[in-house]
Amino acid sequence: MHWLALLGAGALEIVGVIAMKRFVDGRRIYLLAILACFALSFTCLSFAMQAISMGVGYAIWTGIGAAGGVIVGVVFYGESKSLLKLLCVCVIIACSVGLKLLS
Repeated sequence: MHWLALLGAGALEIVGVIAMKRFVDGRRIYLLAILACFALSFTCLSFAMQAISMGVGYAIWTGIGAAGGVIVGVVFYGESKSLLKLLCVCVIIACSVGLKLLS
């Protein structure tokens, strides 16, 4: 259950970043979505850390957010998809999986 909460926290982080992008693009209504997503993300992360060590939980949460943000940027916002960028995303994902397996 705690690992699902951590995955949910990471997913909410990605949605919050998408809302932030929309907010920056001039859609002010997304401010509420930003606040709600990050508040829920922190809540899920706090719950997850009751059973998952702080270092592992935080690293996986930030990894999900970082990799997810890059993937969303490439797929939906036309950001560059260089081989090196995609390799770095794969390394982030591999490290997150490695931390899960080792904990």
